Amino acid sequence: VQLQASGGGWVQAGGSLRLSCTASGRTFSTNTVGWFRQAPGKEREFVSAIRRSGSTHYSNSVKGRFTISKDNAKNTAYLQMSSLIPEDTAVYYCVVGKGTLIVSSLYLKDSYDSWGQGTQVTVSS
Repeated sequence: VQLQASGGGWVQAGGSLRLSCTASGRTFSTNTVGWFRQAPGKEREFVSAIRRSGSTHYSNSVKGRFTISKDNAKNTAYLQMSSLIPEDTAVYYCVVGKGTLIVSSLYLKDSYDSWGQGTQVTVSS
């Protein structure tokens, strides 16, 4: 399984970016797809996930600003990030879960067995 994330870059606070994640060898339609991020010196943390049913979930820090979606026909997932703040600066990783995940497990790194290479997002103040 290969996950290819793209769309990262530099943006000023208040701006927007859209991350994309394309998978080969894994079908997004039957798996939970998500995003984690890791800022310098910090633990990798959950950002968002979209389950097989299409239900979406967000960390409190991004709720209302980020939107996750997926296009099953293209086997591609997206993370639309708006109203970006400097605290959003991190490497963002696309992930695919181990089968169908229950809601309480969405936030755990160990629930995901496929990780992309990461894409850097930098938000300047």
